[in-house]
Amino acid sequence: MQIARQDETHRVLLRLSGRFDFHCHGDFRRAYEEALETSPASLLVLDFTEVDYLDSSALGMLLLLREKADASEKQIVLSGLQGMVKQILDVANFGKLFIVQP
Repeated sequence: MQIARQDETHRVLLRLSGRFDFHCHGDFRRAYEEALETSPASLLVLDFTEVDYLDSSALGMLLLLREKADASEKQIVLSGLQGMVKQILDVANFGKLFIVQP
């Protein structure tokens, strides 16, 4: 998976692309920890528009991110969910844990 970061005034946008699975754990963790620690923005947006695969380890990574964001008093938004990725997150009830935007 590739991760591109875009800093804006009130949010940090992480554009994810490719397969979101166990193999990207380190890169994903580094990207969100850096965003949470270095940006004054109160919102971290994960753009899933170009994510074509998501597995159970990705769900775990998102839950870890949520814990870190809560500790930093920042909100997480999941955007661009579609296809299988959207179905998996819907079944896992992630809409109750995260802000979900189209």
